[in-house]
Amino acid sequence: MKIFNMILKLTVWTLIILIAVFGIPRLVTAIGSTGKIFTAADAPVARAAIVFGAGLQRDGSPSPVLKDRVAAAVQLYELGKVEKLLMSGDNRYLDYNEPAAMATYAVSLGVPEEAIVLDYAGRRTYDTCYRALHIFGLKEALLVTQNFHLPRAIFSCQGLGMQVSGVTADLRDYNSHSLRYWNVRELPATLVALWQVWVSHPLPVLGDPEPIFLE
Repeated sequence: MKIFNMILKLTVWTLIILIAVFGIPRLVTAIGSTGKIFTAADAPVARAAIVFGAGLQRDGSPSPVLKDRVAAAVQLYELGKVEKLLMSGDNRYLDYNEPAAMATYAVSLGVPEEAIVLDYAGRRTYDTCYRALHIFGLKEALLVTQNFHLPRAIFSCQGLGMQVSGVTADLRDYNSHSLRYWNVRELPATLVALWQVWVSHPLPVLGDPEPIFLE
């Protein structure tokens, strides 16, 4: 009986610690994004929108989640809410090019090529925010991604010194299993985001400044 009680107490304390370690960061970012998430129609005006990468299909085309992010950004452009779309994603391998696929899809939806800027080193949310500020010179922007990701994206960009609002890219009903997976994955990802912004301050892939706007 004593062994059972010890195991029970250990289990309870383990759960409490896990909830605190992973739940509190998620709560912090959720509170920080309150009142800062909009639809494309309701979003404030900003000169640029940042579109976060979200994986490609086997044929190199954007995944459904990524298509929705691009489509939401296109809505912003068509509504006159932004002048430029910064497509930021992973291109560390020759046969994997998220930004190019995002741009191709945006052009197919009617956005002129000159309105699109590509960031080939947006490997992580933190990297995208850091490079948007330090490479592309964006001090304010609209962040385009799904609701499950927006709190972390807003926290990361704000923590690096940007003024941002989020624009939801939930344009379809996603598979319930996928949604659960994405939300669970956000728990450790958000913990890492807090560590990066508040403690470690890692440097992403950098390069020469490429300001989107010269004035």
